[in-house]
Amino acid sequence: MSAQAAPFAVLTDIAQRSRSMAAGLPEQHEAVELWNGIGFVLAGERYVAPMGEVTEILHVPRFTHIPGVRPFMLGAANVRGRLLPLIDLSSFFDIPRSSRSMRDRRVLVLEQGDVFSGLIVDGVAGMQYFAVDSFVAQPEGVPDSVQPFVKGGYERNEEVWKVFSAVDLVDDERFLDVAQW
Repeated sequence: MSAQAAPFAVLTDIAQRSRSMAAGLPEQHEAVELWNGIGFVLAGERYVAPMGEVTEILHVPRFTHIPGVRPFMLGAANVRGRLLPLIDLSSFFDIPRSSRSMRDRRVLVLEQGDVFSGLIVDGVAGMQYFAVDSFVAQPEGVPDSVQPFVKGGYERNEEVWKVFSAVDLVDDERFLDVAQW
């Protein structure tokens, strides 16, 4: 055997032994397709907004009240040089809050076209992942006022997370009409 052939023979031997040892490894049958979004709590119920609809999550910043607006419009905050209108989602939907303290509440920042706004929710549960085949078309327990903005849900551990469409909310006339008069 030549000096150059010896390294090739060694590599061939390693490859053959690797294949023979790998024969007993379990096969991966089928990967589970996942859907993900930002989980949040509103009136004690779990919701999830699709990825891409929420651009940022913040603690509730200091804000200035604005006179002459509807009660659900808490005010505006300066966030990195931009004015962020703050909408209390519980008040907008006329449902009870599960969090009394502003310290516990969070802001989901939306930027859809020309609309830049912050939705104040009772809490944020971070990134949530669901098996696509766990989709539920008509989740139960959704308040009537929230129903138009819920696009099904995903079940995990015997609990359904309702899919909340921030895009549909931003397109709603009532959301955009904050003037009291």
